[in-house]
Amino acid sequence: MSWKIVPEPRRLVRLLVGLALFGVSLGLLVRAELGLPSWDVLHQGLADRTGAPLGLIVTLTAGLVLLAWVPLRERPGVGTVCNVLLVGLAAEAALELLPGPEQLALRWAFLLLGVVTAAVGTGLYVGAGLGAGPRDGLMTGLAGRGLSIRRARAVIELSVLALGWLLGGTVGVGTVLYALAIGPLVQIALARLSFRPAAPPARPGGPLGVTGAGEPR
Repeated sequence: MSWKIVPEPRRLVRLLVGLALFGVSLGLLVRAELGLPSWDVLHQGLADRTGAPLGLIVTLTAGLVLLAWVPLRERPGVGTVCNVLLVGLAAEAALELLPGPEQLALRWAFLLLGVVTAAVGTGLYVGAGLGAGPRDGLMTGLAGRGLSIRRARAVIELSVLALGWLLGGTVGVGTVLYALAIGPLVQIALARLSFRPAAPPARPGGPLGVTGAGEPR
């Protein structure tokens, strides 16, 4: 995406709402305490080790990953920068507002709601078409150096998960559920929530029911 192009307001709204929902989904998954996605296992492990707020760790990690784009020659967009700045803030706000449920049924409800919210948020911000997130850009950058997308994604996810687990991040049934469910759910969300520009109005005399003489068919 060119930096000279000002995003359409509707695209920008979808992007911002999607990123906010994605941050809220992280708060829900953390409060569920049933296991986190691989990157969030790393975020939680770093937060526990350093004592820094989780939202700050999310933002700093995204910034570091974005630096890795430089040797990979990936180009950020407006959505990339917004991703770095907003997801961590939304996650931290969600953690401040959400209780930590003790009942197992409520923890499962938080987990399932977190997975669905992550999918909807992803559908909105990816479907806005304003730039890849830092982690997705890392994947595509590695793929551009000869790895397949599948292998690049697997290498990144497994490496991050292992490091996060060693740092004390929460790995559990939620980690597996997220890994299995997020792909299909995002596919559905993208199909329904991706931005589609409105079709231009038909011209008189065009193919939409008007003859060359200007009389309706």
